[in-house]
This record gives sequence, structure tokens and C-alpha cells, in this order.
Amino acid sequence: MGRRSVSARFSTPRSVRHPPEKIVAWQVLSNEIRACVLCSLHQTRTQAVVYRGTLAPTVLFVGEAPGVAEDLAGIPFVGRSGQRLDVAIGQVGLTVDEFGVLNLLKCHPPKNRFDRAAERACRPYLDRQIAFLGPKVLVPLGSHAFHALAPEGPPILTAAGQPYPQEGPSLFPLIHPAAAMRSRRLAERWDRDVVALGRWLRGRTE
Repeated sequence: MGRRSVSARFSTPRSVRHPPEKIVAWQVLSNEIRACVLCSLHQTRTQAVVYRGTLAPTVLFVGEAPGVAEDLAGIPFVGRSGQRLDVAIGQVGLTVDEFGVLNLLKCHPPKNRFDRAAERACRPYLDRQIAFLGPKVLVPLGSHAFHALAPEGPPILTAAGQPYPQEGPSLFPLIHPAAAMRSRRLAERWDRDVVALGRWLRGRTE
């Protein structure tokens, strides 16, 4: 898939009309992220990876770090993990006007090794994005994302698949979709937890 087709597939939904001042404010924040040089990852990235989705998501999926495909496209979750995530998003019944996807780290870490220094540098951007987007539900994907949002939380395999109590937006952690490709056991766990997320989201709106 070429860069043009990726961008077309994952562009911001056009059916939602946002106030011009909100769009401008988001562009300012996004440009700040793209120009960031606060950690060493800016030296090896192709480009920073900011966001995809509506600017008023009900559900915000928070991943850990961009991969190679995301580094090339500049869009989060467009590789194999993204394909699995998109299937799950469809299964839980979210439309393009109801969700957004981003990562804790904004730049691809070499060899996909999570970078703690980059996490500290990127965290203010994550907080600002969440505050701007105002989701009602946060779905952290994987241990790093979950513990960034719930530092005192249990291991991800204990927490995933059920709501986790906290102040602010509701939290419903999942294992990372990449983990679901590592074994049949984790794939089955992912499938069960996605079903649980869909059931829980429906219960919130009934």
C-alpha cells in the first residue's frame, strides 16, 4: 500500500464539521509534535506520528509506539496491528465519527524497543491530546499505555478486558493487538476482551 492510499484510507472523517478555531488549534498542536526534538528519537524517525480519527471521539485508543509502517505513513496503526485493531473497532460497533487512535510515543523507536526517555518527553503531548479531544472512554493497548494512564494498575494480563476504575474518562484496557499475533492463547484472549469491550460500550448507551 503506497503512502497516498494509506493517507486516503485513514484521513479525518469528513462527515464531522468542527469549528474552524478547533481545527486550527489541533493543527498547531500537531505541528508542534511533528517538529519535536525533545528526545533522541527525532534523529532516527521518518516523521512523527500524531493521530487518526475524529476530533470529538467518544472512544480513544491509546497505543504504545509507532512501528515501521506508521513511521513511513505518519499515521498510527496502519500495519498488521492496525488491521487487527480496525477489525475490533468494527466488531464493537464504533463508526468513524466515534473513535480516535494515537500512541504514547510519537516517534518510532529503533528495533521497536520502548524508550522511557521518549515516554517522558512525549507524555505532555499525550495529556494535551486527551484534554483537547475529550473522549469519554480511553482504551489503552498494552502494558506501557495502560500503566501510563493507570500507574498503580495491575499487570496488563490481569487488567485487560474489563473497566478499570479511575477519575476522568472511563478506562478499559486491552492487550496490544500485536500480542494477539504471538500465540493462539493471546489471540483468543484478544477476541474475548474485544467482545467484552463491545458489550460494555453497549451497556453504557442503553
